[in-house]
Amino acid sequence: MSVELNHTIVHARDKRESAEFLAAILGLEVGEEWGPFLPLSTANGVTLDFASASEESIATQHYAFLVSEAEFDAAFARIQERGITYYADPHRERPGEINHNDGGRGVYFLDPVGHAMEIITRPYGGFPS
Repeated sequence: MSVELNHTIVHARDKRESAEFLAAILGLEVGEEWGPFLPLSTANGVTLDFASASEESIATQHYAFLVSEAEFDAAFARIQERGITYYADPHRERPGEINHNDGGRGVYFLDPVGHAMEIITRPYGGFPS
């Protein structure tokens, strides 16, 4: 069997708030609570298991999602409708812009805890600029 990522834990002040925030942007459904976790499943079977944690124990992370052009349009529209600040770059130096890296489109935004979320239409590397 080849190695695949199955799930990762995403710490949040309020697991429901964070899971529902990301689900709403990406057009996904929040799963049933399982123990201390609230899962959000992606199309390739990877689950983000949201878990409530104290503010002091949360280290902000980066999560990138590969989406289709249509999914990007829908998610980006939701970001704009909600007035969420977005950026073209991971360092948040280009607010109000998207990027066109590798011939696709990408955008960064923060979730309620401050995790950096990214949606891209092309994986990085190997594509014409």
